[in-house]
Amino acid sequence: MKIVFASGNEGKVKEISSMLSETGIELVSLNNYKDVPEIVEDGLSFQENALKKARIICEFTGETTLADDSGLMVDALNGEPGIYSSRYAGDKATDRENNAKLLAKLKNITAEKRTAAFHCSLILYRKDGTYESFEGRWRGRIIEEERGANGFGYDPLFWVPELKKTAAELPPEIKNKVSHRGQAVAQLKDWLLKKAAR
Repeated sequence: MKIVFASGNEGKVKEISSMLSETGIELVSLNNYKDVPEIVEDGLSFQENALKKARIICEFTGETTLADDSGLMVDALNGEPGIYSSRYAGDKATDRENNAKLLAKLKNITAEKRTAAFHCSLILYRKDGTYESFEGRWRGRIIEEERGANGFGYDPLFWVPELKKTAAELPPEIKNKVSHRGQAVAQLKDWLLKKAAR
């Protein structure tokens, strides 16, 4: 079965493909398509944004589509960057610029108050307009400087207390089990395998 992933982020495509390897699903990146419609992420929640992306890309490709919207919510910043995680420092911001802005905003916040959680909303959207929804949440803390070379986004700043490492210091097989996206994809995988067994 072919599923289009509503993103050109090859890091995410690779991560999710490896998690779904046992299902026989072929996950196709949006980079394989030309003239992909521009999607304005104007939803008020991760789920609204994921649903909008999934619906538009499903209509565009004519294929079952998987879309995720995920981001970091920092308690001391009232949930920022939240749905603006990927464009926190501006529309074309790099991971480094977003991380720098986050660190600047947390400059005077003590370590114990730098608690945060990654959230992921995952939508599997079918051509008939029906869809399935899966959610994941991963708690941690924001440290004062980047550590680790794995992962992307805020991973180098996200400290996981139980594992005593940042998300970017974790090997992919560990991260894929415990992360917000890992949790949501695990639910999707269970759903796909149950459906295949019927």
